[in-house]
Amino acid sequence: MLQTSIDWQTIAKHITETTDQDFQVQTHYSISGGCINQAFRIEGLGQNYFVKINQPSAYEMFESEAASLAELAQPAVIKVPVPICWGSTQTHAYLVTEYIAMPGDARNAGIQLGHQLAVLHQVMRTPYGWYRDNYIGSTPQKNTQENDWATFWQKQRLAYQLELASHKGYSGNLQTHGEKLLDEIGVFFTDYSPSPSLLHGDLWSGNYAVDVDGQPVIFDPAIYYGDRETDIAMTELFGGFPSDFYAAYQDQWPLDVGYPTRKILYNLYHILNHLNLFGGGYLSQAEGMISKLLSEIK
Repeated sequence: MLQTSIDWQTIAKHITETTDQDFQVQTHYSISGGCINQAFRIEGLGQNYFVKINQPSAYEMFESEAASLAELAQPAVIKVPVPICWGSTQTHAYLVTEYIAMPGDARNAGIQLGHQLAVLHQVMRTPYGWYRDNYIGSTPQKNTQENDWATFWQKQRLAYQLELASHKGYSGNLQTHGEKLLDEIGVFFTDYSPSPSLLHGDLWSGNYAVDVDGQPVIFDPAIYYGDRETDIAMTELFGGFPSDFYAAYQDQWPLDVGYPTRKILYNLYHILNHLNLFGGGYLSQAEGMISKLLSEIK
């Protein structure tokens, strides 16, 4: 992905300055799993850190990720990697976080994560959105604050992704039916007004693991304050979470009866984002979801 040599000396100096503890990169190990950044575990002087590397233009993405991790860590409900420092060299942008050894024994972690996520969602702040924009994958995520949830989801989520899709040449039914859905989006919230919960924002199975002590860990967030159902909906995409996770969440804070329909509305955002990031393989799925939602409108 990135062919130029990484300036580990500059990164090590930044870690030393931030932590006030001398650090030198003596060894580094490539970590697989991501499709956007290069990732490494770096070691030196008895310390370990996790580092993401990308092109210099990724500085803002890493800055917003550090802010997202800090916000998610603040309630101390679910373990997240602590951001250490971020910056750029002449050839790369980087983000350094705490290194957490994974994976661990996941046998009981689903129940624990379900309970913890329900508690995290009880951290609330108005209005909907966040004080800054961030990223969903490598796509900018608009978090302009709104006092009305339906308006937020219409403007800052679906309309923005449909606009990106239009710029990429996806027209036809996606746009005509998508515009109709945007016009009718209030129908899905006639008797449902969610509280603005602290959300992970990108909670699929690839952004969850278990540490060596058996504790759930979540990472790579795209946080904002919104309907908790959006986090639960995304856990059902791309492989899903274990059944005991859902039972534990429901035990802690049951979902509204309208969730099965709204989860399609919420996951449409992620499918549109995958269409914009990875191409036309997601087009028919997006169109099918929009058609299903329109069929629910009486």
